[in-house]
Amino acid sequence: MFRLPLLFISTGIASFVLFHAGSLFTAGGWVLDHPRSPDGWFRVHLLVLDWATMVAMGAVYQLIDVVLQRRIYSRMLGYVHYVFFTGGTVILLAGFLQSRVEWIAVGAVGAVIGILLFVWNVGRTLWEAQRWNPITLSTACALLYLALTGLLGLAMGLNFAFQLWADLHERLLAAHIWLGTLGWFGLLITGFSYKMLPMFYLSHGASDRPQYYIFGLWNAAVLLGVGAFLVPGGSAPMLVGILLLAAALLVYDRHIRDIRKHSHKASPGRGIVWTIWSARALLIFCILTLCIGLAAPSLLSNLTWIVIAGWVYLWGWVAVTVLGYMSKIVPFLWWTHKYGDQAGRPGVPVMSDLISERSVDMGMWVMAVGLLVAVAGMGFMEPRVLVTGIAALSAGALFYIGVIARVFTR
Repeated sequence: MFRLPLLFISTGIASFVLFHAGSLFTAGGWVLDHPRSPDGWFRVHLLVLDWATMVAMGAVYQLIDVVLQRRIYSRMLGYVHYVFFTGGTVILLAGFLQSRVEWIAVGAVGAVIGILLFVWNVGRTLWEAQRWNPITLSTACALLYLALTGLLGLAMGLNFAFQLWADLHERLLAAHIWLGTLGWFGLLITGFSYKMLPMFYLSHGASDRPQYYIFGLWNAAVLLGVGAFLVPGGSAPMLVGILLLAAALLVYDRHIRDIRKHSHKASPGRGIVWTIWSARALLIFCILTLCIGLAAPSLLSNLTWIVIAGWVYLWGWVAVTVLGYMSKIVPFLWWTHKYGDQAGRPGVPVMSDLISERSVDMGMWVMAVGLLVAVAGMGFMEPRVLVTGIAALSAGALFYIGVIARVFTR
């Protein structure tokens, strides 16, 4: 199972480099364009599909064996999935850049076929394993939300081309974004963390009861948010959804503290520490959003606030978590491939020798400062501050992904 996860992760790394190299080439100026411009759609889908989702799929293929103690249902289907998903997203991105509706349609169909193949492959593995716990339940729900996200995206493409549901387009878009960000990424990250964090901390004895509460609260937030978008009913349902998300994050933080309490390792690694702090930052942002929504509900529908929320969630939590986990997953993947049958022999490096913790910490700091400066620029409508923050974020991201990629040279 080395080649299949590596194929997805290396493609994701290449897309990540392309995104940030392009950002630096424009000195971060692209962020001043309207987010719903062709260039905006291109950059968002490059980051979300060809990097974050691509890496997440590779991680699932790698970690499913750890979680279930069994191989994926079909490795060959994994390669077919890669061809459809990668080919579809490339055509989709080209369609956005060239404003070619027919390319967007063909690319979307290919990408959705790839998503459905992935959902079937992993879903069939989960079903055959019959190990239903918060980890597998969260993964199953994440797969369902990913499939729905893809199908809603396809529905929007058809609606754009044929004007089938003209009045529903904005609502479909909002539900598409909510399902993809909160449903797919949120439940996948929290679900796999129930297995990964105790491993990184060498923790034993922490209760798994909070995992069920997190699972229930997070799903309720996803479903309520989608319902609020598809069936307009004022701001109250959305505020309740944000409250549920904040409650889930609060329980999640308490669960992490319990894992740390039962830890037999001083530190899980700097990348993992950053993922924990990013979850706490997201909790604070949810509470702030809830307060703003109660005081001035109209601000939550303001484009500036929506963009800020998107950057905080996708970059402040999802990206930091994916990158933090990559600092562990990639060395494990490469060490197992290169040295797995030589463990304990003289001269064989340990896994921690493959990556510099100091460099990981430095890259995270630069990205965090860049993100904070960018968000401040957005909030205070200061274009120069915004562009400076984005440029710093991209510089830090390229440095960090270089640290990750260097593992493959060891």
